[in-house]
Amino acid sequence: MTKVVLPTFAQIQDAAARIAPHAQVTPVLRSDALDALAGAQLFFKCENLQRGGAFKFRGACNAVWALDEAAAARGVATHSSGNHGNALALAAATRGIRAHVVVPEGAVRAKLEAIERAGAVLHRCAPTQAAREAAVARLIEDTGAVLVHPYADTQVMAGQGTIALELLAQVSALDAVVTPVGGGGLASGVAIAAHAQRPGLALFAAEPVGADDAARSLARGERVTDVVPDTVCDGLRALVGETNLAALREHRVAIVTVSDEEAIAAMRLLWQELKLVVEVSSATAFAAILKAGERFARRRVGVVLTGGNVDLDALPW
Repeated sequence: MTKVVLPTFAQIQDAAARIAPHAQVTPVLRSDALDALAGAQLFFKCENLQRGGAFKFRGACNAVWALDEAAAARGVATHSSGNHGNALALAAATRGIRAHVVVPEGAVRAKLEAIERAGAVLHRCAPTQAAREAAVARLIEDTGAVLVHPYADTQVMAGQGTIALELLAQVSALDAVVTPVGGGGLASGVAIAAHAQRPGLALFAAEPVGADDAARSLARGERVTDVVPDTVCDGLRALVGETNLAALREHRVAIVTVSDEEAIAAMRLLWQELKLVVEVSSATAFAAILKAGERFARRRVGVVLTGGNVDLDALPW
């Protein structure tokens, strides 16, 4: 397997140019009510309004369009609990190539339906990281498709980093940025892009208590792989990647863990005050600010709302 390397700032800038014809420039929203609750000025970067309903389209689109013609002709493959699979299917469609997506049993129905609508071929597997990786390895061997990993992929991380380019252009003088963290593609890409422009910017990542391998890994000084995820935040159940963890450490990303109950409460507040449907995984970033208020008090904080693909027939409250 090719060694995964972190993207450079130049590669993130290249990604921004590459995806510009296909991706949305997402808005930044404010709420006086949420500012009052947090004791800070919050700037919500609404990636739930991105194409496909999540930030994942950025990375998938960059990876698909970075392929040479011969590689693209073989198609692409990945494993995903939903949003990355949907993003890869949509990105593949923009280039007219086939996409294969391995999905774990128990994935959110609305996300699976979106993947199928986008034209990808679905392949089921058991709901474990090992099963996902084994299934996609067999699929690549059988089809010759190119792996576009959800987070351990240089071009995917570069695409996710374009969020920081947009946010810092849209909002001046931010003091901090908060993203959720699962596999770490978003958090690492944003960290690289943000610190290339603003080296002193404080960076935070929100993680569910029931899937806190990134927090444990940073505390222990080595990657922890024995965490069995137990959280409603389906988009954050993946173990943080080795390369992604290195980026979090290098850029001094501080992790705040939140309970499922705190994330659900934040999700409901965002719906109530911003009138936005966001996934519970996405709401962890706002939940972290409410939980660790002293770390954000009186600061200007960018909050990345990562996705809005919610099953409206199975709301968590």
